[in-house]
Amino acid sequence: MGIALDGLVSGLNTTELINALMDVQAIPRNLMSAKADDKKVIISQLQTLNTSLQDLAAKAKTAASGESLNTFSATSSSSNVTVALRPGAAALTADIVVDRLAQKHTVVTAASAEWPDAPPTLTLENAAGERLEITASSSSMTDVARAINSAGFGISASVVAAGTDVNGNPVQRLQLISAESGADSAFRVFRGDEASVEAGTAADVADATGAAIITTGADAQVRLWAGTAAEQVVTSSKNTFTDLFAGVDVTVTAASADPVTVGVAVDDKARTTAAADFVKQIASLLTRIDNGSKATVGTGDDATTLGVFTGDSTVRALRQSLAQAVQHPIDGISPSSIGISIDRYGVLTIDETKFAAALADDPDAVTAMFTGVAERVQQTGETYSDKYDGLLTTRITGQQSEVDSLGKQLESWDVRLEQRRATLERTYARLETMLSQMQSQSAYLTSQLSSLPSYDTGSN
Repeated sequence: MGIALDGLVSGLNTTELINALMDVQAIPRNLMSAKADDKKVIISQLQTLNTSLQDLAAKAKTAASGESLNTFSATSSSSNVTVALRPGAAALTADIVVDRLAQKHTVVTAASAEWPDAPPTLTLENAAGERLEITASSSSMTDVARAINSAGFGISASVVAAGTDVNGNPVQRLQLISAESGADSAFRVFRGDEASVEAGTAADVADATGAAIITTGADAQVRLWAGTAAEQVVTSSKNTFTDLFAGVDVTVTAASADPVTVGVAVDDKARTTAAADFVKQIASLLTRIDNGSKATVGTGDDATTLGVFTGDSTVRALRQSLAQAVQHPIDGISPSSIGISIDRYGVLTIDETKFAAALADDPDAVTAMFTGVAERVQQTGETYSDKYDGLLTTRITGQQSEVDSLGKQLESWDVRLEQRRATLERTYARLETMLSQMQSQSAYLTSQLSSLPSYDTGSN
């Protein structure tokens, strides 16, 4: 690093002088940097707009399919029966009788101080007749339970205290429960290896004195149209009947001989809200574009301020396309007939009361109108926001390319300016050196002249 010694000879503040000259030299570079910063702001705003447009296009796709207006509410006449809706649900009313709930298979062994066999070899058998032979590490009830749990056969074992035997020694039982409910959850546990089970010589632990099958694995069962010629029995390994009706799941929590009425009805309020939310999202996007396109004219010494989208033809075209998608007639009928309109200031609104009334009067016509608008919005959104060749995406890519180009130019400018500063510093350093040399020569000449003898030229 060089040491700047300003004006040792000349008296000039060379650092300030060089800085002033460099400020002039850097004007084009600073203008270029400001231009790059402005473009970065524009890119950020365009990217935010593009993200919002992509989200709108996705919502429009759902609306165009009619799903957003397929809003239903479910009812049940009993708190023991709940109804959940999924895509594909349709309006219906039906009575169901809950005959029984799904149960897990549960077995409790006889009480004993330890497992009666040593080594304790057991064979597990499921409802399908599949078997698995296991051996515990010891005859303790805890180790037997651990071996059953580690087998991964869908049976959970736990040790339960069962008091004491006649000698006062503590005894225990094993409670064996299937991991899943349903008829297919039934199981058997035999004392002995798989060969003895096959030979019929192995004892079933549930048959021992003091042991019991507490619950038998069973499917939940309901009946539709009970008591009629169309009565239909439906079973499920769980207490939830998936797709009992198309798009309708029914969960039961108690059996009852009395029929329970379940219903699915169109939710007009939710449909209106869904339509209003979609239109408001479009309106919000249009407002953002409008606000970003405003130019504030300065008064007096104030400069005119341009919006981030002012003069951007792509954004302007997007705004026009969205407005046209919403307000142009569908099959000769204006969307304003169902409450969707744009006023003379370009503000998009939806009259929810008018939309709800039109929906109640002719739901099919309103659905066709709404889905038609949504389809056009979807097409516009995808045309501009497609991540590969969308018009707005391309605009962002072009702006980014300009910023990258400006960045490279700024790097070149920085190199040139550094070289220019170095040149000025060398020039002024040489100036000081030359002035110093001239001062030295002047001082030398002065000293030489003063040493010359003086002669009196006067006459006597």
